[in-house]
Amino acid sequence: MNQVKKKEIEIGAGLLLYVTAWAVTSHWHIEGVWETVLFLLAYAVLSATTYLEQIRKIKQRQFLNENLLMIIATAGAFLVGRHKEAVAAMLFYQVGRLVEEFSLSRTKKSIAKFIDIRPEYANLKVGNTEKIVPPQELLLGQIILLRPGEKIPVDAVVTSGASSVDLKALTGESEPKAVRTGDRLYSGSINLNGVLEARVVKLYNESTAAKIMHLVESANEKKSESVHFADKFTKYYTPIVILIALLTVILPPMMFVEAKDEWIYRGLIILVAAYPCGLMVSIPLAFLGGIGSAAKQGVLIKGGIFLEKLTQVDTFVFDKTGTLTEGVFHVKEIMPHEMEKDELLEIAALTESYSKHPVAVSLQKAYGKEVYRARVTDIEEQPGYGVRALVDGREVYAGNTRLMNRQGVFYQPVTESGTAVYVAVDGKYAGYILIADKIRSDAGRLMKWMRRRNLSAVMLTGDNEQAAEDVAGELGIDSVYAELMPEDKVSLLEEFREDQMEGEMLAFVGDGINDAPVLALADIGIAMGGLGADAALEAADVILMEDEPSRIINAVRIAKATLRSVKQNMVFAIGMKAILVVMGFFGFVTMQNAIIADMVVMLINILNSFWMLQYPEHGV
Repeated sequence: MNQVKKKEIEIGAGLLLYVTAWAVTSHWHIEGVWETVLFLLAYAVLSATTYLEQIRKIKQRQFLNENLLMIIATAGAFLVGRHKEAVAAMLFYQVGRLVEEFSLSRTKKSIAKFIDIRPEYANLKVGNTEKIVPPQELLLGQIILLRPGEKIPVDAVVTSGASSVDLKALTGESEPKAVRTGDRLYSGSINLNGVLEARVVKLYNESTAAKIMHLVESANEKKSESVHFADKFTKYYTPIVILIALLTVILPPMMFVEAKDEWIYRGLIILVAAYPCGLMVSIPLAFLGGIGSAAKQGVLIKGGIFLEKLTQVDTFVFDKTGTLTEGVFHVKEIMPHEMEKDELLEIAALTESYSKHPVAVSLQKAYGKEVYRARVTDIEEQPGYGVRALVDGREVYAGNTRLMNRQGVFYQPVTESGTAVYVAVDGKYAGYILIADKIRSDAGRLMKWMRRRNLSAVMLTGDNEQAAEDVAGELGIDSVYAELMPEDKVSLLEEFREDQMEGEMLAFVGDGINDAPVLALADIGIAMGGLGADAALEAADVILMEDEPSRIINAVRIAKATLRSVKQNMVFAIGMKAILVVMGFFGFVTMQNAIIADMVVMLINILNSFWMLQYPEHGV
């Protein structure tokens, strides 16, 4: 039985006993002990869970909380003979708690509905037949059948057929993606119009859908500073309120002629009026809504703390290749030295044949022939420099200027735009191959948005200075650091953080595969194209599920809107509490009035938090 249902039963039983006690005592004019007993029964049913919860808090040494205010207030009301008001106050208090539980439950269900990408079944191919099985039972290497309209149950690779796939639930991208034999399929996406057969490449629990759902569901566990403030606020707020109520009970009777019981009652009203329910529920609700809204727009934010940090970022540090550029290289120019172009391309393609780097892939694509890897031996990848290998028995070095300088090879420096792969054979310069990359279509939009808001952009790259300056010039980025080794990026980021002023945050944006150390080091790490990238899901705090840097705009806008909602809720709730406390002191409100007013405050705050779930996606 869930918490909402339990609370409904508790309130229903308590209300029935309360109405019965009221009717019986009014009809038969029962007073004294029996009146107390009848109302005490209703009070016991309504307050049992509150007292039990408070006992647990006392054991955990966390007894200074909002429950304590209500317990003292209602128990005190019983002691001064205000039985009906004590029960009514506890009844309204429990209704408020029910609204709180219902709101949190509804918000979590709404988030789950928005991003419910978990598949329900899989069509397992067994010989010439098929069998419907739970996705959790699929094993690596098994073949599954995917019909139009079906959710893809696990990450797989197409082995037969062609279709288009809807990735909106994963990435927020509305345009379907065409797939054919050899293409990767991600769990949670939907097969649209063709029949596919695919080979399982990841178990259900390790597949994209399961990981994304786990990240979103656990996101609220990482509390923001605002949530911590609310917790600390209650810790200090409760004893202060109790002290004010105590002074109200003691001092006025010493100064005025009014009855002592009246001032005790006003002190109890102050305790009820000061109950911070609206504040406590609305803050986590707003953060839940913000996280859910971001997930709906293809941005995974791992916790409320990162939503808050996003609003404080004043400097964005970008990796170039694969982040601001597409990372899809093509051969632009071949410039051999004392050999033919075809021979230079063949040597470079063979040397890089074991590498998965985008540059190596572009060389093999330009070569266009089958690579006989038996011709390549003694391969040695040198991160930040290039590759050394024996090709047909000849020692070949293929890489950047640092590699040529280290090997003492005299070469002809490239001044054109692009990434140059220099080749040396048996210690002699053999020429270079110029590789070109393409700037992402929406990167300029992001930079324009950042300039409007006076946010700093810095670009880091291992590429040569000319290529870096060309990209930076086109995008309008002033700070550029080129020809960096992986460790240089880490050192630079450490320097940037040391130069930050208090309250400022630095975000690093990378592809989540090669940039994991820098993503982890930044105040907030943003991984691009996190779909299926395990390193991104682990290292980054914010994950853009599509290869679109402009989604950072959505993330920041949602973060700022969430914080704005939280601040509005805090100001409104605390302001109304102060007004109610003053009114309670002067006797202008009863205990029931104070509880009802608090419920109204809470409902307004909840509605203000709820709209975050529907936060719209806008352009610049």
